[in-house]
Amino acid sequence: MNRCLAVLAVLGIHWITPAEAQQQPLTIKPLAEKKVTQLPAGELYWCVENVDSLDAAKAATGQWGLAAQSAGKVWLFTLGAKGRSTGVGAKVGEVGPIPRPQASEYLLRINEATGAPGAITSVHSHPGSEAFFVLKGEQTIRGAHGAMRVVAGEPAAGHGADMAMQVSSTGSTDLHSLVMFVVDATRPFSSPAKFP
Repeated sequence: MNRCLAVLAVLGIHWITPAEAQQQPLTIKPLAEKKVTQLPAGELYWCVENVDSLDAAKAATGQWGLAAQSAGKVWLFTLGAKGRSTGVGAKVGEVGPIPRPQASEYLLRINEATGAPGAITSVHSHPGSEAFFVLKGEQTIRGAHGAMRVVAGEPAAGHGADMAMQVSSTGSTDLHSLVMFVVDATRPFSSPAKFP
């Protein structure tokens, strides 16, 4: 076996181990985003609601809201004070407090993350904060401060800006997660990073 690996290395071919074969990339899909020049005052929380129609959700977004469709439902995400809701839909969760980035312009964004057990992202960072609302499966966020496990139905606030992280599907079923961002719009949304 070692002789085979040596020959493959000389030929520039990488031998994929069984562990690497199972580490497929997590699929990340942007669902909605908008740029704003200021954030709400006080501690920041994401209010997550289900709304009957996409048109109704879009009409209720206001200055700090985003509407999206995922998992056969219409979602309304609104950044603001704790305990608030728009009243347009059924409140299904609240995530926060969200670390507040400092910037001249902000990007609010909702991503969808999906993947089979073992699917993983590269180590990366964002110029702001992110929060997680897992719909199905289990997600683990590995960072310099350890690992945070988030299961379906439990929203969780992540760390602040420029923290190296790696996200993976760690449950026994496929992951389906909604990820909420508040980042500096003047910087790249995601950058390669390394753990200290």
